[in-house]
Amino acid sequence: MAKPNSRIMYVECKSGRDGNGPARIGRVTFSKSGKSVYFDGKVFQSCNGQGIAGNYFDTATGEEYWISGPKRNGGDRHWSGAGPVHVDGDVAEEYWRCLRGIVPPKNPLLA
Repeated sequence: MAKPNSRIMYVECKSGRDGNGPARIGRVTFSKSGKSVYFDGKVFQSCNGQGIAGNYFDTATGEEYWISGPKRNGGDRHWSGAGPVHVDGDVAEEYWRCLRGIVPPKNPLLA
């Protein structure tokens, strides 16, 4: 069951990764102001347009992340990036059927 102020999002670490950082589709929770995002035990703060490669940064490490709504066509990585995009098990069914509009593939945990 989705929490209020939560949404399935694309989350990719951008710091020093040349577009190949770890990437996941998972459920994030937003602060009331929307400037903070909570995901996987981490707190991300908005870069307010000042990021080098990301739009949020990890408040504990300073690493930049790109956090956005997943694209219906699955093209979430930057055109120059590569690598698998992992889908969290608790959101896989909703991601494939509702957001992508397709039957989940044989391995629904990879987008």
